Amino acid sequence: MKNYQPRLTAADAAIVKGMIARGDLQSDIAAYFRTNSGRISEINTGQKFPDVPPAPPSALPPSEPDDRRWH
Repeated sequence: MKNYQPRLTAADAAIVKGMIARGDLQSDIAAYFRTNSGRISEINTGQKFPDVPPAPPSALPPSEPDDRRWH
């Protein structure tokens, strides 16, 4: 049985790029989207969604608290 991982859309990629620009860890972004870090890395390096601009800070989910227990 395969593990289900949702496909990331262009809108998701914009949020991913915004979260990366904000300084969020790729592993935390992957956890937020319930996908693996490889998908986030593909967006970060421009392999996927290269023309999608980052979402503005107002469109991002809250950043992770320092205690790293936000999941």
